[in-house]
Amino acid sequence: MESNPGRSRWAPRFPLRSSCAAALLAVAAALSGSGCTSRVDNNPTTVTASNVRLTAAQRQNIHLYSVVPSRFRRTLETNAAVDFDNDQATSVLAPFSGPVSRLLVSQGDEVSKGQPLATVDSPDFATAISAYQKALATARTDRRLADLDKDLVQHNGVSQREYEQAQTDAANAEADRDAALRALVSLNVPPQAIEAIRQGRPVSRPGGIIRAPVAGTVVEKLITPGELLEAGTTPCFTVADLSRVWVMARLFGSDLSAVSVGDPAEVVTGINAHNFPGRVDKISALVDPDTRAVTVRVVVENPQHALRKQMYVRVLIHSRYESSGLLIPVSAVLRDDENLPFVYLAESDGSFARRHITLGSRVADQYEVPAGLRAGDQVVVAGGLFVQFMQSQ
Repeated sequence: MESNPGRSRWAPRFPLRSSCAAALLAVAAALSGSGCTSRVDNNPTTVTASNVRLTAAQRQNIHLYSVVPSRFRRTLETNAAVDFDNDQATSVLAPFSGPVSRLLVSQGDEVSKGQPLATVDSPDFATAISAYQKALATARTDRRLADLDKDLVQHNGVSQREYEQAQTDAANAEADRDAALRALVSLNVPPQAIEAIRQGRPVSRPGGIIRAPVAGTVVEKLITPGELLEAGTTPCFTVADLSRVWVMARLFGSDLSAVSVGDPAEVVTGINAHNFPGRVDKISALVDPDTRAVTVRVVVENPQHALRKQMYVRVLIHSRYESSGLLIPVSAVLRDDENLPFVYLAESDGSFARRHITLGSRVADQYEVPAGLRAGDQVVVAGGLFVQFMQSQ
């Protein structure tokens, strides 16, 4: 093998490697300078990274949009939960005391007005029937005595004072009789049984039946067989008309300024193909201390009962009043690796810089941008994905 006269066989190789490394660094720097330039923007929302430069041919596929102030009506989207309309819901309290012997309906059943809901083995019936029988007898006796005194006082058989006292006793006895009758009616004693008591016929103690006060759906069943009820105190059922429901939405911060009572809304379930129209009915005056949210009530017609209590839905609230701000097309918005929204901004030197933005509400095919852009900025609305690809190279 020939020896190289210009280089010793045992000469060290490290100087050669160092020179190669330096050359590679020089080439990389040259390539970097030809493809992109480093830029630091004073705006904190601009990413401190290399801007993208495109050739004239590549720029033919890039379309820009000039950001200008606009007037628009905001649409707010938020989470919500369905509740029944409390204005059309009736709580059924126990009309008498005693243990529940049987439940006749289940939660979710449709009931008509007066339909039996449960039976109760109550001693209140025997007490009320006995009180009515005694009041009837006393009222009849006192009225007969008062009528006799009326004849006697005309012939000086009794004094005027005795006559007036008899009339008072008869009136008091009749008032007690009427009160005892109302007690039977409140216990839902059948009219046939009440008529039998008036005629002095023996009657068996009727069963205690809790009945639906209104027509609707049993949305709550609060008692179980064997449970001891207390008259006028124990809640037993809730019957509601579900043809209209409340959708309770939550809004935060500045979104509240765009919403007012009467604004139209849409409820999106994700189950049905169509949305349910509604209307903002009330905005709470209180802030939830746990979530810092304000509850907004939307009234929605629900004729097919598709919306059910505790169902989670999305609500779109369309403000009736105009707002002003900056809007950009939806196509301009991209997402980074952390799912944060950004756009590509055209710079004065012909490059494109990535700019993170804050998205507000969506207005048709545009987004409101509360922060991150200024009037006069030009953003990429077509070809943004290509610019993103070039930046990643």
